[in-house]
This record gives sequence, C-alpha cells and structure tokens, in this order.
Amino acid sequence: MKTTATYEKLDLSRHPCFNPEVKGQYGRVHLPVAPKCNIKCNYCNRKYDCVNESRPGVTSTILTPQQACLYMKKVLAKEERITVAGIAGPGDPFANGEETMETLRLIRKEFPKIILCLASNGLAIGPYIEELAELDISHVTITVNTVDPEIGQRIYGWVRDGKVVYRGRKGAGLLLERQLSAIVMLKEKGITVKVNTIVIPGINDGHVEQVALKMKELGVDLLNCMALFPNVDTPFAGIPQPDKETMAAIRDMAEGYLPQMRHCTRCRADAVGLLDDDKTHEFRGCLSSCASMPVNPSEYRPYIAVATMEGVLINQHLGEAHRFQIWSRGENGYHMVEERPAPEPGGGIKRWMRLARILRDCQAILTSGIGEKPREILSKSGIKPLEMSGFIEDGLEAVFKGENLNRFKARRNPCAQGGCSGTGNGCF
Repeated sequence: MKTTATYEKLDLSRHPCFNPEVKGQYGRVHLPVAPKCNIKCNYCNRKYDCVNESRPGVTSTILTPQQACLYMKKVLAKEERITVAGIAGPGDPFANGEETMETLRLIRKEFPKIILCLASNGLAIGPYIEELAELDISHVTITVNTVDPEIGQRIYGWVRDGKVVYRGRKGAGLLLERQLSAIVMLKEKGITVKVNTIVIPGINDGHVEQVALKMKELGVDLLNCMALFPNVDTPFAGIPQPDKETMAAIRDMAEGYLPQMRHCTRCRADAVGLLDDDKTHEFRGCLSSCASMPVNPSEYRPYIAVATMEGVLINQHLGEAHRFQIWSRGENGYHMVEERPAPEPGGGIKRWMRLARILRDCQAILTSGIGEKPREILSKSGIKPLEMSGFIEDGLEAVFKGENLNRFKARRNPCAQGGCSGTGNGCF
C-alpha cells in the first residue's frame, strides 16, 4: 500500500516515457543536480559540455537544488506542455542523495501538479524509498543489465558502497542484491517501476530473457531494452552497437514477459521538451543562466527549529527532545508556527533521517547539544545544527540576521563532544 502525504491527484497518464500515446502532447524536463556516480559501467563516459551528444550521462552544467527550482519555473513559463520533472544524473541520483532529495522536496512544494520521476542504478536508493513515496514520486527507473554476477563483473569496473570499493563478482553481486531489494520496496509503495537493460553484444545479449523473467517475478511494470551506445575511452568502445533487427528481435522476445518501451530517445541528463520535439538546445542558455545565479537556500527554508523544555530557553539536547518548536520571522518579530513531534527513539541513523524529513523546511535547528551522527545527517540535508544556550528569541535574532553566535555557545557535554554514538535511542 502506498503511503504518501496528501498532494493533488496527478494524472499519471501524462508521463510520455511510460505512455507512448501522449509523447507528442506532453514533455519532460531533467534536472541535472547529481554529478557523482557510485558505480563504473564499462560503457559509460560522462562528459560535460558535450553539446552535440544526446545520451544519458551528458549535461552542459550542474544545478544546485535551489537553482533547479528556479530553472523549473523558467521552463514552465516557456513550455506549458511539460508535465514531468525527472532526475537522471549525470551521475546517479543517490550517489548525490541529499541534493536529489532536496530538489524533489522543493519541486513538489512549488509545483504540486508536476509528475516526479527518477532514474537510478539502484545501489543506494533503498534508504530513501520511504520519503520518495511520501513525496509522491510516482515513477522510478532502475538500470538492471544482468541478474547474474558472473556477467555483471564483466559490465562493471567497480561498485562503491559508501567509502568501500568492490570489484569483480563481489561488486556485481552487491549491486544486484541492492537492485532487486529496491524494486521490491518500490513496488510495495505502489511506485511504477521501469527497468532499463543495456544490450551489450557478446556480454549480456543472450541473457536478456533471464532479466525479463526475473523482473516479471518482481512486479516490474515496463522493460526498456536499450542498444549499447559505444563511447570512446571506455572498455566497451570497440563493441559494435546492436542493429535494429537484433533489438527488435530481443524486444519481441522480452515482450512475452513484460510490456516493452519502444519509443525511448536516450535522453541527456539535462533534456527538456517533448520526446519527439526536444528543446534541450533551445533551453541551454536558460540552464546556464540559472546555474550561475546565486540563490539563497533560506528562501526555500523559511523556518528554524528549536529544542526547548518550556518554550522560553534553548535548553534541550537533540536526543532528549520529544517535540520541536518551529519558528519564523515576520514583519513584527518572531513567532512560533507550530510544534512537531520528534521521531521515536531507536532505529539508529533512520531516526535522524526521519528528523531531517520532519524539519525539511527549516534552515537550522537550535539545541543545547547534539551527537556527531545526527549533526552529520542534518547538515547533509541542508539543516544547520547549532548548539547554543539562552533565550529562544535572542538565538533566532542572531541566526536570521547572520550575527556571530559565539556568545550563545552552550557548554559542550560529553555527548556533544563525541561520546554519543548517535544510535537514535535517545540520551536519557
């Protein structure tokens, strides 16, 4: 069962990649906010500023989440037929998890009628699936090139999980395990899943049927068999691209298991427009302009959260708080907007990820103490953790006006100094 927040009901039939009947009526925009990747595919060469190429992994520039929101406004002002906003790189969205999620939060807030989608290799998407469902991300594409690690080790040069790099069969096996798990979780949330499979002659072209069979078992909605695009300076540069007859035969075979996508245009990471009327070149100047434009993140995060015991002083450690006060600045000073409950203790880092979601419209949190793990997670989510003591309104004044905060410094307790492991179990 899908568990999402209450958003406007979206007409999902207007997604041109998943409904070929509307590809001439509705379009998409890709927001290039994810430059890093966590795997090395032997067919991939991600070059930026390669304006004459139209293929995944290519973009003319990178945007911050706030710049992406500004770019989205400009695109919709010029092209009203855009119904879909997607993130497809130029790396992997979840090798850039915080940038990706912040972009999705901003777009969902500013453009509630837009269909949101993602394309990922599936390695690191798992921890984010719960929030993806909450944000009503309706379509996710996972690239699965094989369901056999023996074949996978020929396709992937390495797989990086956090700071650890795996090679060979071990890396391919880890990637496959995460992909299969992610597809199951996405389907449990009611999210439409498309699988891309790159057909590589001599590597996995005789294996596509096994991929199709496994994807059918997992409840995948659509399979997109894509011909290898040989890229220079890659291990697979010398492998020829499968011809149209070969690809037609493979798709016909795979269609015995799953519906096939036959109208894919192999979009760039900054593609915009209709699938059969691409406007990427036309919008390139707009994209570059937005990328160079300073955007204040606080415009999109108007609030500050406070950990307080009685509502007057900043006097509660983050791990002890059962609720947080949410404050904003108005013409007549500062006022409390509401109180929000803290996540239940337990669950390790998932507790702090849930807290980041709860406070996603806050630019900072004021607390008397905080452990290193929640500090790290909140910071990566764009929420500045500030340790201080004193009156709430004095602290708000200093933060909103960008004043020196040294006079508010709280005496650091052992937890704040690193004694707390940040397990999420609370500090009682």
